[in-house]
Amino acid sequence: MIEISLNMYHAVALAAALFWLGNLLCRKVSVFSKYCIPAPLVGGVCFSLLNTIMYATGVAYITFDSTLQTVFMNMFFTTVGFSVSIPLLKKGGKAVLLMLILGTVMTVIQNIVGTGLVGALGADPRLGLCVGSIAMIGGPGTAASYGELMDGMGITGASVAGLASATFGLVAGSIMGGPTARRCIEKYHLECPSSNADTSVSEVEDDTVSSTSPRFVRAFMLLMFALGIGNFVGAQLTAITGLTFPGYIGAMIVAAVTRNIVDAIYHEFPMEEVDVIGNMSLNLFLAMALAGLQLWLLIDLALPMIVTLAVQVAVMFVFSYFVVFKVMGRDYDAAVMTAGFIGFAMGATSNAMANMQAVTKKYGASPLAFFTIPMVGSLFIDFVNALLITGMLNILS
Repeated sequence: MIEISLNMYHAVALAAALFWLGNLLCRKVSVFSKYCIPAPLVGGVCFSLLNTIMYATGVAYITFDSTLQTVFMNMFFTTVGFSVSIPLLKKGGKAVLLMLILGTVMTVIQNIVGTGLVGALGADPRLGLCVGSIAMIGGPGTAASYGELMDGMGITGASVAGLASATFGLVAGSIMGGPTARRCIEKYHLECPSSNADTSVSEVEDDTVSSTSPRFVRAFMLLMFALGIGNFVGAQLTAITGLTFPGYIGAMIVAAVTRNIVDAIYHEFPMEEVDVIGNMSLNLFLAMALAGLQLWLLIDLALPMIVTLAVQVAVMFVFSYFVVFKVMGRDYDAAVMTAGFIGFAMGATSNAMANMQAVTKKYGASPLAFFTIPMVGSLFIDFVNALLITGMLNILS
């Protein structure tokens, strides 16, 4: 069989093309936009399916250098670290803390369910982490990152299982979020506390960013600084603790410290520009990660994955409806946050925001939910999840 090998420059060009393909399909196929499936996932999966068909028919298969995939992955997670601003943390208070605790509990549950079921069904229990919080709480980015790490540890099919599970989680989380919140609202006759739903931040859609070249240069240089120093910090963490951490942890820590130092000294941080760089990095990273899926490795994992993911969906509904909603206050804001919790705990923060938008457009605004969920879902839970995954992975190994 012919192997077509692409170098790292070919690979990033392919990723850009697949991102554009994904955007086109998301505009043309309503189901993708309805369930908020990211464009790089759509384009990447299309390519991996084509590659699998070529492999199955014995024609050829395509591989590529993943050097830049790792670079873009680390860049994205570094931008996440820049989101840690102490003044912003003070505003969320109790709601952020409670949501973080709930997310942490859900992370542990997902990993227990994953490793327990996958191990019981005869597969490597470590693969259960890929069907646990790596894919669910972590989403595609974390799945690709840890999949690469676990593949290197000799855990066959980790990347494929993680990304396939994360893709399933994106869809399931989008389907479940709105209906669960609606059930809470209708059953308990909840009403929006705001008299003017039209001013909800959930309905503001603005994809533009106003900036200048010096601000983008400043943002990029801060990112490069955190990325480089973070690599050293991450290596030291591994040496001191003896645990295996993903490459981006050190960079996230340095980025968080850098952000708050800049805020304290200059009172201005180019966060919009950092977000733009992070978004570009994530799109390229995910497109490359999904394009590299070797779906034929999933054959032996099919049954354990299907059973485990079905149980994860059931557990998510029970935990969200009976625990999250009640702990967060059993009011309207709690219902909206329940929809958001399902979104980020089964896929990504973008899904959480989409879930909450659907609810608030029908029932009214919830500013508290739109502050709390992004703070936890796109920031703090990533740190917690990384630590828990690393601990379990080292224990199981």
